[in-house]
Amino acid sequence: MEQYIIRGGRPLKGEVTISGAKNAALGILAAAVMTDEDVIIENLPDVRDINVMLEAITEISAKVDRMDRHTVRINGSTISDVAVDDEYIRRIRASYYFIGALLGKYRHASVPLPGGCNIGSRPIDQHIKGFKALGAEVRIEAGSVIAKADRLHSAHIYFDVVSVGATINVMLASVMAEGQTIIENAAKEPHIVDVANFLNSMGANIRGAGTDTIRIKGVQKLHGTEYAIIPDQIEAGTFMCMAAATRGDILIKNVIPKHLEAITAKLIEMGNEVEEYDEAVRVIGAETQRHTDIKTLPYPGFPTDMQPQISVALSLAEGTSMVTESIFENRFKYVDELARMGGNIKVEGNVAVIDGIDGFSGATVTSPDLRAGAALCIAALAADGYSTIEEVGYIQRGYEIFDEKITALGGLIKLVDSEQEAARFKLRVVG
Repeated sequence: MEQYIIRGGRPLKGEVTISGAKNAALGILAAAVMTDEDVIIENLPDVRDINVMLEAITEISAKVDRMDRHTVRINGSTISDVAVDDEYIRRIRASYYFIGALLGKYRHASVPLPGGCNIGSRPIDQHIKGFKALGAEVRIEAGSVIAKADRLHSAHIYFDVVSVGATINVMLASVMAEGQTIIENAAKEPHIVDVANFLNSMGANIRGAGTDTIRIKGVQKLHGTEYAIIPDQIEAGTFMCMAAATRGDILIKNVIPKHLEAITAKLIEMGNEVEEYDEAVRVIGAETQRHTDIKTLPYPGFPTDMQPQISVALSLAEGTSMVTESIFENRFKYVDELARMGGNIKVEGNVAVIDGIDGFSGATVTSPDLRAGAALCIAALAADGYSTIEEVGYIQRGYEIFDEKITALGGLIKLVDSEQEAARFKLRVVG
């Protein structure tokens, strides 16, 4: 069982380069099979969720050529099966994007119900509502979503709740439907815009992505393209919080600063220094930081995927902070693990009350999900002594060479799979 062993107590300093956005890449990979021509995708993050998605694309007989670690060529002309039946695909939430992509191209799709991190209820009712509005029949059978349509037609769709997944999925299904589809109360996250831009580069006609109203004029077919994925705002935000929590100084490169504004604002409120450049941000952690209150909201609000990381930083700030989680109800599962390290957080419903402490102490903790796992690593890097982070597979789902990037910043971290390796690491650090 792989673990991270971390020796904390060192300010992280230096430069880190952010990888491509996982959440954008997952939607874009599904969209890539919608043409029979070659699609080249660059700046692809080399993480487990992406590799699982590529396996699933291969499984339906599309051609996948991994040109290098961060570039892939996909050709969907050889697809022979609209049923995605892969034991791995159930492990990632983004499996449902194949419904929209295959329904849009072939008018038929059968895809296992999505998996991913257990951070709360994430129903797909808005996806199904959108598919039905476009003219599809949808049923759930034997753990799979089965969607069929003789033809797809335009529709005016109003989402009852803002949903990133449903927005992307309905965009995929409607780009080759007849007429103009209008999606209202659409999600506005950067990866929505990136998926729309990618589809437009393939010949789709999508306007309004990034606003709450998206208009899609159906086209007869899509063509090949070459496209580079945007940087990952959540990975960038994670390193920003790492700089704050360890009282470090990190230049975070290959970012779009506008995507980070909500995180930047809160770190500055806490007393940290944030410098913005064209494609980079620099975060200098203040020795003494102030409490603040945070509420997670759909973009451009504070992202739910950054809530655990900022909570770790707030745990080391003076005073009492309140963090309200308005997106997922199970997002505070890391709090019990943080308590093992000395964290003082009380959860009441969807609100965490964080009383600042002087510092964390090293402990053995378990990652309950992707972002919580990253947050526990931040706590361990700021802590006194050694920590062991278990279930690091969650972290590897969404962070590329996480340990190597931390090591380059002066952090003492090692991925190990045995007690002997852990002991050797500790001896080397002491030596």
